[in-house]
Amino acid sequence: MRVELSSEDAESVEADVLGVPLAEPASPLPASVSALDERLEGRLDRVVAEEAVAKTRGQTAVLHTADGRVVASGLGPGSSVDSDAVRTAASGVARATSRVGGTVAWVVDGDLDVPVTEQARAAVDGFVLGGYDPGRWKADGDRPRPFERMLLVGADESALAAAERAARVALAANRARDLANAPANELTPERLAYRALEIGDAHEHMRAEGLGPDEIRELEMGAFAGVAQGSHNPPRLIVMRYDPPDPAGEVVLGLVGKAITFDTGGISIKPAAYMEDMKGDMAGGAAVIEGIGAIAELGLPLRAIAVVAATENMVGGHAYRPGDILRARNGKTIEVINTDAEGRLVLADALTYAREQGATHIVDFATLTGVMEAAMGDLYAGVFGNDAEWRDRVVEAGEASGDHAWPWPLHQRFRRYIDSAFADMKNSSILRQGVPVLAAEFLQEFAGEGPWAHVDMAGTGFFTWPRPDYLWQKGGTGYGVRLITELAGRLSA
Repeated sequence: MRVELSSEDAESVEADVLGVPLAEPASPLPASVSALDERLEGRLDRVVAEEAVAKTRGQTAVLHTADGRVVASGLGPGSSVDSDAVRTAASGVARATSRVGGTVAWVVDGDLDVPVTEQARAAVDGFVLGGYDPGRWKADGDRPRPFERMLLVGADESALAAAERAARVALAANRARDLANAPANELTPERLAYRALEIGDAHEHMRAEGLGPDEIRELEMGAFAGVAQGSHNPPRLIVMRYDPPDPAGEVVLGLVGKAITFDTGGISIKPAAYMEDMKGDMAGGAAVIEGIGAIAELGLPLRAIAVVAATENMVGGHAYRPGDILRARNGKTIEVINTDAEGRLVLADALTYAREQGATHIVDFATLTGVMEAAMGDLYAGVFGNDAEWRDRVVEAGEASGDHAWPWPLHQRFRRYIDSAFADMKNSSILRQGVPVLAAEFLQEFAGEGPWAHVDMAGTGFFTWPRPDYLWQKGGTGYGVRLITELAGRLSA
């Protein structure tokens, strides 16, 4: 979708759809749309009042005119309007006009407390994400019509630059959603690797490869190989390298992703209810693959490497068992307590490899622990780190981008949770204590020397139930793509 500035005011802009965000109280209407209301003979003011549009974020009222549609969309109480309110209002317009397509115009209100540049960025972000269609496998052909152009009314050149970038990033997030929503019979580890190769071929300064089972064993990745050995679909270690000319500074950003393309839980099998959602257990890997692709598309002057461990976790005669002891690439041994704690095992070898390949600063993304979802719901991911400054930079990038994140603690006394009588550590514990922290402590054993952060996105990466905002669809959310690009932009500034 192209993003452009409009030289016209709201009352004269030519578009198939005109989006008008309104905060409560909406009477009188803001100056940015008062002339529009006059042209509409007071209909906008009347419908906004009668339907209490402004009171609720994302609530809409549609006016049909001779030229198209005017859609009023609520921002909620004016005292609490923020970037997410703008995203949700823009998403409401996308939902209300999903069968229209063409050109949408958006009124940027200079009287809101949210800066104009941030409004423009959030509006594009919310419109693209809110207009996402998860039903690409439906055969009836009743699909939304895409908007080809978005006009910003009342914005300036700096706002346009931010909005154009937001559009690219949001489209990358939607591509990550496509991956997370793809069924496991279609998106195998091999097919996920093929997507990484497509991205590598599309960008001049990027190269990608997908290492197969023999190469994984040659690399002595016993933890990763152990999880993969029960599946008929072979695993892939996906490696993507972005080396732009004239990179800024010495930082090499390492992005590591968990990509379990289907997770039965293995021998420690999951309950049947909602197991179909386990196709989304590769959402962290999808975010890393599309995130580094977005870094390359934006041309950011920052070296980056992505390492994604892609496999299924299946039940079968070759599946690994509770009680098995695996040897990871860094030489440490792991007692398997629970085969459904497989994500930390594949990440262990991927983290080691990313550090070996030159990553100076690492952040991993994983739908790792159900307890994180219980603790933080579907809005915030938890972030751990061995370096408080790096962890906080990751959190700040998440907050700025809309991928909300919250810092969690690590402490050396948590190490007891993974102590094993038989090996260097164990991958789980029968104690129902500190489960997300236990997982982070485990991963820290493989993070190597240098800053590392772990993003547990169990609640935010894949929705079983829709969320009542701009991410209103069931399934993959694209969480992590916006965080990655925001972080990379700050590191390269």
